[in-house]
Amino acid sequence: MSNAEIFRSFLERFTQGDVEGAAHLLDDNFVFTGPILQSTNKADFLSGSATAASMAKGCEIHRQWVDGDSVCSIYDFKVETPVGTGSIPMAEWSEIKNGKLVSSRLIFDTANMAALMPQG
Repeated sequence: MSNAEIFRSFLERFTQGDVEGAAHLLDDNFVFTGPILQSTNKADFLSGSATAASMAKGCEIHRQWVDGDSVCSIYDFKVETPVGTGSIPMAEWSEIKNGKLVSSRLIFDTANMAALMPQG
C-alpha cells in the first residue's frame, strides 16, 4: 500500500466503526495533535478519540498530497449525534513510516463540530 492508501485505509476504518482495524495502522508511539485531543502514543489516542469514533459515520476524502513520508488529506468527517447529522471539513497532515502512521496533525473548525454536539 502507498502512504496515501495507508492513511485512507486508517480513516475509512476509523469512521466506519472498525477502530481495531484502524489501530493496526498506528505505530505504538503515534503522536496526535488536534484542536480537542493531543496524545503521545497509540493507547492514549484511541482512548481520547473514542467519542469521535462513536459518532463517526464515514468520510469523504476530497484531495490528498504526498511528499515522501508525508500525506496531507482534505476530507469531510461525517457524524451523527443526538442533535443531528452533518459533515465537518478537516485537513490532516500525517507522517507514515514502515506502513504505520507515526504522527498526525488535524485542523478543523471546532464551531462546526460544536453545532452538532448536545448542549448542557
